[in-house]
Amino acid sequence: MLISQAGELLLERYFNGIGAQDIANVKSVSKSVISALVGIAIDQGHIEGVAESIGQYFDSNLFTGSSAAKAAITIEDLLTMRAGLETTSNRNYGEWVLSSNWIDFALRQPMTAAPGTRMQYSTGNTHLLSAILTQATGSSTLEFARSNLSQPLGFHLAPWPRDPQGLYFGGNDMELTPRQMLAFGELYRNRGRVEGRQVLPAEWIRDSLRPRAKSPRGDGRYYGYGWWIRDMAGFMSPYAWGYGGQFIVIVPELELVVVTTSSSQPGNDRRRHTRSMYNLVEHDIIAPLKTRA
Repeated sequence: MLISQAGELLLERYFNGIGAQDIANVKSVSKSVISALVGIAIDQGHIEGVAESIGQYFDSNLFTGSSAAKAAITIEDLLTMRAGLETTSNRNYGEWVLSSNWIDFALRQPMTAAPGTRMQYSTGNTHLLSAILTQATGSSTLEFARSNLSQPLGFHLAPWPRDPQGLYFGGNDMELTPRQMLAFGELYRNRGRVEGRQVLPAEWIRDSLRPRAKSPRGDGRYYGYGWWIRDMAGFMSPYAWGYGGQFIVIVPELELVVVTTSSSQPGNDRRRHTRSMYNLVEHDIIAPLKTRA
């Protein structure tokens, strides 16, 4: 657990034999990182913008016949989990990652909603963004991330798994130390600036952290561009969230960034464990700091 306020590290604690140099599998926190890379690619002119449709980036055979509507899915639809494609997460995750071609598998899923309408969380959406980044920039997602994100933030990004075609996994299994997670969170708190350099456009951060899709669970959670947003102690707080308790929580009003890592394999008790993590951050960190402020 790391707690930083106004850039000052207030607390840094490690447990269960883990140290500051140990990397953690941050699971779906990776989706927030992919979102940042898309913002950088748009700023550099590699991608036209979030309204660009995905049809030009993939095999045209995937968009023929009854699948023609899929070509109209936009970059924004993928970022906000509103692509309309059947999910590749949860019940379909195992079959997807065991398939011989993750891109084909994701794009061959049936449409369950019109693009841009209903949120359905799917890691396949973010993996499509990794493929788009690779094609648009002419470099791998890892190379692009190292040059344009991790290097300006002052750390070396470790490689993470790739799909059968060699594309870096978009949306899962990135590996970061808690301090690297904190640096990423501070980038967003500081509106994209690092030591006087604009690494990520401030407008992208503003757009990313704005609620755009409502969680289908109906529990007051929203989704922006790769970031969740929910009320925490009276603040609408954006956060990157990874399975098992990997969090980067930002409370702009308090100039606060909170980082947690936990087991990436929490087992059958995962829901109770996640609720405990939420309660810890909201009631034992944010609420007391709000009172003090």
